[in-house]
Amino acid sequence: MKSKQLLLGRLVMTACVAAVLLLAGAAIPGAGAPGQSAKSVVLEYKMPAGRILKYASKEDMTQVSETMGQKIETLVVSTSVCSFAPKGLKGKDHLLAVTIDDKAISITGMQGDLSPDLSSVKGKSFDMVLSPLGAEVDVSGAEAISYVSTAGPRNVATDFKVFFPDLPGKPVKIGDSWPSGYAVDEKAGSVDMRLEFRLVNTLEGFETVDGMECARVVSKVTGSISGSGSQQGMDMLFGGAITGTDVWHFAPKEGVLVKSTSDVVTDMTITVSGAQAMTIPTKQTRKSEIKLSGR
Repeated sequence: MKSKQLLLGRLVMTACVAAVLLLAGAAIPGAGAPGQSAKSVVLEYKMPAGRILKYASKEDMTQVSETMGQKIETLVVSTSVCSFAPKGLKGKDHLLAVTIDDKAISITGMQGDLSPDLSSVKGKSFDMVLSPLGAEVDVSGAEAISYVSTAGPRNVATDFKVFFPDLPGKPVKIGDSWPSGYAVDEKAGSVDMRLEFRLVNTLEGFETVDGMECARVVSKVTGSISGSGSQQGMDMLFGGAITGTDVWHFAPKEGVLVKSTSDVVTDMTITVSGAQAMTIPTKQTRKSEIKLSGR
């Protein structure tokens, strides 16, 4: 029984790490300021040259799986600090030098505490191309920055593929909404994952954050997760639904993201085939924050 429990722990840990590595990447209603309700605002990334934007990120992800009458809980805490240094325009888009100042991941589960060695990514830099509306046009340089996770080797590109929220591309006022969406494919060791997100973004008000007047946008999130992989001779299939809310603050005058919080739940099923066939219902709860900490 003990060996079966350890195997189940490894399977669930692989699923947990693969999913959180993806989710770590991909992003509160209140009253608007007086006189702002009829004001239209243009939201556009400006990324002024000579100004380095430093963002601190933290994510807490709890995964609960049930199999053979046993509940398996895993906690993953991820933190990072990244600097974005504008290098001018590349066509109509912004060219940014991105440096990973710090990064850490800790995993607590039935196998104890695990922390992958991330020394190979700390201090590394790459160039990124960002459109004025928030599309991550090119993050291919991040694919060369890699480390070995408990789910296998992976690179940091996923962390930046959906780092910045998408903007509407037209003037908006309080109450206006616009859709956005994206998909992320990732490979972590023997596991291939795909996440698809659909968002409805609504400008709900204006408020001051860290001395900057910000548009406060609330995004209703729906999506799906799918994937497959193998572990110790067993094949795994993943499938599930994602729901949640993102709240982010954007400073129109400065043209920068100031803060983003996310609260997302993923209900999925892990189907294991092979000598030990089983179905593992799994629920992930993720809370994350990205905040401008230096400028």
